[in-house]
Amino acid sequence: MLVAFHKPCGVLSQFTADAGSNRTLAEFGFPADMYPIGRLDADSEGLLLLSDEPQWNARLLAPDRHVEKIYWALVEREPDAGALRRLRSGILLDGKPTLPAIASILSPQPSPPPRVPPVRLRKNIRDIWIELRIVEGRNRQVRRMTAAVGHPTLRLIRVAIAGLFLGDLAPGHWRELGAGDKHRLAGRR
Repeated sequence: MLVAFHKPCGVLSQFTADAGSNRTLAEFGFPADMYPIGRLDADSEGLLLLSDEPQWNARLLAPDRHVEKIYWALVEREPDAGALRRLRSGILLDGKPTLPAIASILSPQPSPPPRVPPVRLRKNIRDIWIELRIVEGRNRQVRRMTAAVGHPTLRLIRVAIAGLFLGDLAPGHWRELGAGDKHRLAGRR
């Protein structure tokens, strides 16, 4: 079984609690023996896949597969052409450049569901949603990339993995994926 889950902010991508106050996947009623394919940080939201089929790890997480992940990032201030160009060409993280990304300002600006807790907005600074398409999965990569170009991420939502989109799946809800979704994720159309 393979499921798509809209992970809310404040939820760990694991079933066991840690020493913090974050919630876990255990409270969302997944079938037995499910585990997350990859992860999203507790303060990130969006599409998280879970399965009881081990082959999905290799298909979706192997670095040489270059599986595209699409993120919407609410960043401080509107990035100029130079900042977007730097995101596209790669950012040096831990002494190694990221692979090229696709980066753009979203137009029209999306209106995702409210986040709990809400993002602190400031009256004098305009925040803007950008889209980043990456094929890596380094630790906090999107947040570190936007910070490196002077536009810290305030809110981060993964909206797609390998052509499978979050769509209108509400935060905290999940759905079982059918054969068509599995073919898309496996790289077959």
